Amino acid sequence: MSVNPMIYETQFFGFTPQTCLLRVYIAFQDYLFEMMLVVEGVMLKKLDGTPGCKISPSQIRKCTEKFLLFMKEHFDKLFSKMEEVLLQLVLNIPKNVLLPEDRVHEQYSYSKEEFQALQDELQQLQQQCRAEAAAEQALRAELEEQKAVKAELEKILQCFDGLENICREHGAGNFKESFALLTQSSKKLQDVLRDVEEKSRKMKQHDQSA
Repeated sequence: MSVNPMIYETQFFGFTPQTCLLRVYIAFQDYLFEMMLVVEGVMLKKLDGTPGCKISPSQIRKCTEKFLLFMKEHFDKLFSKMEEVLLQLVLNIPKNVLLPEDRVHEQYSYSKEEFQALQDELQQLQQQCRAEAAAEQALRAELEEQKAVKAELEKILQCFDGLENICREHGAGNFKESFALLTQSSKKLQDVLRDVEEKSRKMKQHDQSA
Protein backbone atom coordinates (compact mmCIF):
# COMPACT_ATOMS: atom_id res chain seq x y z
CA MET A 1 0.00 0.00 0.00
CA SER A 2 1.10 3.57 -0.68
CA VAL A 3 2.54 5.50 2.28
CA ASN A 4 1.78 8.94 0.80
CA PRO A 5 -0.49 10.66 3.36
CA MET A 6 -2.59 12.35 0.61
CA ILE A 7 -3.93 14.91 3.08
CA TYR A 8 -5.74 17.03 0.48
CA GLU A 9 -7.57 13.98 -0.90
CA THR A 10 -8.53 13.00 2.63
CA GLN A 11 -9.97 16.49 3.15
CA PHE A 12 -12.08 16.15 0.00
CA PHE A 13 -13.29 12.53 0.29
CA GLY A 14 -13.57 12.37 4.05
CA PHE A 15 -11.38 9.26 4.17
CA THR A 16 -7.85 8.37 3.14
CA PRO A 17 -7.58 6.76 -0.33
CA GLN A 18 -5.30 4.11 1.18
CA THR A 19 -8.04 3.12 3.62
CA CYS A 20 -10.53 2.80 0.76
CA LEU A 21 -8.18 0.58 -1.23
CA LEU A 22 -7.36 -1.52 1.82
CA ARG A 23 -11.06 -2.23 2.35
CA VAL A 24 -11.43 -3.15 -1.32
CA TYR A 25 -8.42 -5.47 -1.03
CA ILE A 26 -9.83 -7.18 2.07
CA ALA A 27 -13.25 -7.55 0.39
CA PHE A 28 -11.68 -9.19 -2.74
CA GLN A 29 -9.56 -11.45 -0.55
CA ASP A 30 -12.55 -12.56 1.54
CA TYR A 31 -14.51 -13.22 -1.63
CA LEU A 32 -11.62 -15.31 -3.00
CA PHE A 33 -11.49 -17.42 0.18
CA GLU A 34 -15.26 -17.96 0.10
CA MET A 35 -15.12 -18.92 -3.56
CA MET A 36 -12.39 -21.50 -2.87
CA LEU A 37 -14.49 -23.02 -0.09
CA VAL A 38 -17.47 -23.29 -2.44
CA VAL A 39 -15.33 -24.91 -5.14
CA GLU A 40 -13.91 -27.33 -2.58
CA GLY A 41 -17.39 -28.26 -1.42
CA VAL A 42 -18.56 -28.91 -4.97
CA MET A 43 -15.51 -31.09 -5.66
CA LEU A 44 -16.10 -33.11 -2.49
CA LYS A 45 -19.73 -33.73 -3.46
CA LYS A 46 -18.75 -34.79 -6.99
CA LEU A 47 -16.02 -37.14 -5.80
CA ASP A 48 -18.22 -38.56 -3.07
CA GLY A 49 -20.72 -39.70 -5.69
CA THR A 50 -18.06 -41.15 -8.01
CA PRO A 51 -17.48 -44.92 -7.45
CA GLY A 52 -13.87 -46.08 -7.15
CA CYS A 53 -12.47 -42.57 -6.51
CA LYS A 54 -9.17 -42.69 -4.64
CA ILE A 55 -8.82 -38.97 -3.92
CA SER A 56 -9.26 -38.23 -0.20
CA PRO A 57 -10.75 -35.01 1.24
CA SER A 58 -7.33 -34.10 2.71
CA GLN A 59 -5.77 -34.24 -0.75
CA ILE A 60 -8.53 -32.02 -2.08
CA ARG A 61 -7.88 -29.57 0.76
CA LYS A 62 -4.15 -29.49 -0.10
CA CYS A 63 -4.93 -28.84 -3.75
CA THR A 64 -7.40 -26.12 -2.76
CA GLU A 65 -4.80 -24.41 -0.56
CA LYS A 66 -2.19 -24.53 -3.34
CA PHE A 67 -4.65 -23.10 -5.85
CA LEU A 68 -5.69 -20.44 -3.32
CA LEU A 69 -2.04 -19.46 -2.79
CA PHE A 70 -1.52 -19.28 -6.56
CA MET A 71 -4.63 -17.10 -6.98
CA LYS A 72 -3.62 -14.83 -4.07
CA GLU A 73 -0.13 -14.22 -5.50
CA HIS A 74 -1.57 -13.23 -8.89
CA PHE A 75 -4.30 -11.20 -7.24
CA ASP A 76 -1.71 -9.25 -5.20
CA LYS A 77 0.22 -8.40 -8.36
CA LEU A 78 -2.94 -7.27 -10.17
CA PHE A 79 -4.17 -5.30 -7.19
CA SER A 80 -0.81 -3.53 -6.87
CA LYS A 81 -1.20 -2.25 -10.44
CA MET A 82 -4.85 -1.38 -9.85
CA GLU A 83 -3.88 0.52 -6.69
CA GLU A 84 -1.31 2.57 -8.58
CA VAL A 85 -3.84 3.47 -11.29
CA LEU A 86 -6.58 4.37 -8.79
CA LEU A 87 -4.28 6.52 -6.67
CA GLN A 88 -2.97 8.41 -9.70
CA LEU A 89 -6.08 8.79 -11.87
CA VAL A 90 -9.16 8.32 -9.65
CA LEU A 91 -8.41 9.15 -6.01
CA ASN A 92 -5.86 11.88 -6.69
CA ILE A 93 -6.52 15.65 -6.76
CA PRO A 94 -4.22 17.48 -9.22
CA LYS A 95 -1.86 20.06 -7.81
CA ASN A 96 -3.54 22.89 -9.73
CA VAL A 97 -7.02 22.17 -8.32
CA LEU A 98 -8.37 23.98 -5.26
CA LEU A 99 -11.28 22.75 -3.19
CA PRO A 100 -14.21 25.20 -2.83
CA GLU A 101 -13.45 25.77 0.86
CA ASP A 102 -9.85 26.66 -0.03
CA ARG A 103 -10.64 29.25 -2.71
CA VAL A 104 -10.25 31.96 -0.10
CA HIS A 105 -6.53 31.13 0.11
CA GLU A 106 -6.19 31.84 -3.60
CA GLN A 107 -8.05 35.13 -3.26
CA TYR A 108 -6.11 36.25 -0.19
CA SER A 109 -2.69 34.73 -0.69
CA TYR A 110 0.21 35.93 1.46
CA SER A 111 3.93 35.38 1.39
CA LYS A 112 5.83 34.12 4.41
CA GLU A 113 7.04 37.64 5.17
CA GLU A 114 3.51 39.07 4.95
CA PHE A 115 2.14 36.27 7.11
CA GLN A 116 4.86 36.87 9.71
CA ALA A 117 4.05 40.60 9.69
CA LEU A 118 0.39 39.76 10.31
CA GLN A 119 1.41 37.46 13.15
CA ASP A 120 3.52 40.22 14.71
CA GLU A 121 0.68 42.72 14.36
CA LEU A 122 -1.74 40.24 15.92
CA GLN A 123 0.64 39.71 18.83
CA GLN A 124 0.91 43.48 19.38
CA LEU A 125 -2.88 43.83 19.33
CA GLN A 126 -3.19 41.02 21.85
CA GLN A 127 -0.69 42.77 24.13
CA GLN A 128 -2.61 46.04 23.78
CA CYS A 129 -5.86 44.25 24.61
CA ARG A 130 -4.29 42.71 27.71
CA ALA A 131 -2.89 46.11 28.78
CA GLU A 132 -6.27 47.78 28.25
CA ALA A 133 -7.99 45.01 30.19
CA ALA A 134 -5.53 45.48 33.07
CA ALA A 135 -6.06 49.27 32.99
CA GLU A 136 -9.82 48.80 32.97
CA GLN A 137 -9.55 46.45 35.95
CA ALA A 138 -7.42 49.00 37.83
CA LEU A 139 -9.95 51.75 37.05
CA ARG A 140 -12.78 49.57 38.28
CA ALA A 141 -10.87 48.89 41.52
CA GLU A 142 -10.23 52.63 41.96
CA LEU A 143 -13.89 53.37 41.28
CA GLU A 144 -14.95 50.85 43.92
CA GLU A 145 -12.51 52.47 46.36
CA GLN A 146 -13.93 55.93 45.55
CA LYS A 147 -17.43 54.59 46.15
CA ALA A 148 -16.36 53.29 49.55
CA VAL A 149 -14.75 56.65 50.44
CA LYS A 150 -17.84 58.50 49.23
CA ALA A 151 -20.03 56.32 51.44
CA GLU A 152 -17.83 57.09 54.47
CA LEU A 153 -17.91 60.81 53.69
CA GLU A 154 -21.67 60.70 53.43
CA LYS A 155 -21.80 59.05 56.87
CA ILE A 156 -19.56 61.78 58.29
CA LEU A 157 -21.72 64.48 56.70
CA GLN A 158 -24.81 62.86 58.15
CA CYS A 159 -23.10 62.83 61.53
CA PHE A 160 -22.25 66.55 61.24
CA ASP A 161 -25.82 67.29 60.15
CA GLY A 162 -27.07 65.45 63.22
CA LEU A 163 -24.72 67.40 65.50
CA GLU A 164 -25.80 70.68 63.92
CA ASN A 165 -29.46 69.81 64.49
CA ILE A 166 -28.70 68.98 68.11
CA CYS A 167 -26.92 72.33 68.53
CA ARG A 168 -29.89 74.16 67.05
CA GLU A 169 -32.30 72.33 69.33
CA HIS A 170 -30.26 73.40 72.36
CA GLY A 171 -29.80 77.00 71.17
CA ALA A 172 -26.08 76.66 70.49
CA GLY A 173 -26.32 78.67 67.27
CA ASN A 174 -24.13 77.92 64.30
CA PHE A 175 -22.57 74.45 64.48
CA LYS A 176 -19.34 75.61 62.82
CA GLU A 177 -18.84 78.34 65.40
CA SER A 178 -19.69 75.94 68.22
CA PHE A 179 -17.31 73.37 66.83
CA ALA A 180 -14.52 75.99 66.65
CA LEU A 181 -15.15 77.00 70.29
CA LEU A 182 -15.21 73.35 71.27
CA THR A 183 -11.86 72.85 69.57
CA GLN A 184 -10.31 75.82 71.37
CA SER A 185 -11.68 74.59 74.70
CA SER A 186 -10.27 71.15 74.01
CA LYS A 187 -6.82 72.63 73.34
CA LYS A 188 -7.00 74.62 76.58
CA LEU A 189 -7.96 71.48 78.49
CA GLN A 190 -5.06 69.61 76.94
CA ASP A 191 -2.66 72.41 78.01
CA VAL A 192 -4.03 72.33 81.58
CA LEU A 193 -3.73 68.53 81.64
CA ARG A 194 -0.09 68.69 80.52
CA ASP A 195 0.62 71.38 83.18
CA VAL A 196 -0.93 69.20 85.91
CA GLU A 197 1.05 66.16 84.76
CA GLU A 198 4.29 68.20 84.76
CA LYS A 199 3.66 69.50 88.31
CA SER A 200 2.78 65.99 89.49
CA ARG A 201 6.01 64.61 88.03
CA LYS A 202 8.06 67.34 89.76
CA MET A 203 6.39 66.65 93.10
CA LYS A 204 7.17 62.95 92.81
CA GLN A 205 10.79 63.72 92.06
CA HIS A 206 10.92 66.06 95.13
CA ASP A 207 9.43 63.43 97.42
CA GLN A 208 11.88 60.80 96.21
CA SER A 209 14.86 63.16 96.77
CA ALA A 210 13.65 64.00 100.30
